[in-house]
Amino acid sequence: MPSEFQLIQQFFQREQAEQPAEGVLLGIGDDCAILQIPAGKQLAVSVDTLVADVHFPADADPELIAERALRTNLSDLAAMGADPLWFTLALTLPEANEDWLRSFSRGLFTCAREFGIALVGGDTTFGPLSITIQVMGATQSQQTLRRDGANVGDFVLVTNFVGDGAAALAAIQNTHTFADEHAEYLQQRFYRPTPRLYESGLIRDIASSALDISDGLVADLQHICDASDLGAVIDVESLPLSPAVQSLNNNSQSYQWALSGGDDYELCFTASPEKMADIAMLIAQGKLHATVIGEMIPGHKVICEYKGESFALDTTGYQHFSS
Repeated sequence: MPSEFQLIQQFFQREQAEQPAEGVLLGIGDDCAILQIPAGKQLAVSVDTLVADVHFPADADPELIAERALRTNLSDLAAMGADPLWFTLALTLPEANEDWLRSFSRGLFTCAREFGIALVGGDTTFGPLSITIQVMGATQSQQTLRRDGANVGDFVLVTNFVGDGAAALAAIQNTHTFADEHAEYLQQRFYRPTPRLYESGLIRDIASSALDISDGLVADLQHICDASDLGAVIDVESLPLSPAVQSLNNNSQSYQWALSGGDDYELCFTASPEKMADIAMLIAQGKLHATVIGEMIPGHKVICEYKGESFALDTTGYQHFSS
């Protein structure tokens, strides 16, 4: 059985050595990485663990598992308006399967190259399959997106579509059936969600608050409410739904997925009425795909309204892969 050091060298250290990264004074292979933060920038750091059969099917393609793991972590950097720099990886593996590791490594570095982030260290150990990734990025202090900046009267917006994450899970678990083209789209949305780094770069001088949608739109917007000491109202009819979700022809289920399904990795952000002209210009230019879905109000809770009436949620947040 290959040793931990052999695994690291074969599948991670050698690959990263071919992609030298700015600011990495000492990378994989020592007890610590030595990193140089860009001058005048602040460091944004986030870490998440993905567990087999909780956050992804254990028997999924390891290349897709790797992409999902890194992309979902990159979404946290997007939520803060940070530019990706480096990441670390801790892998817990049930066995030293070289084919699995080769495929996983391929997906990991494909994603890392796409988004310009460098692997600088990590760890491997044996046990039930789990993946822990820590991402690091750079922000300008005056451009950092936070949760506590919303004000009464600010509009609430989301990027792209919401509800795809929950719909994808339903497709994977065969609880709902979709046409082939929609099923393929949802498969991609689950395993290869797009961290909205480009969009966060556009709005970090405009938005008053922001976060990414991982636990569900209502649950995550509640975090902005809590941090800003406000409430919010969502116009359910305004929720942007993808053609795949709309194809279900079940508005009630689609809205439930959009509001509480989670796993979308889109940005939810707020903007003052004075900034809406800037946002409208970005949308008109085709640079930003975003939809106004509500407004920040006095109070402490997120309220959902459909045609002027209260809209009840079946669940309040993201349900993990296992029941």
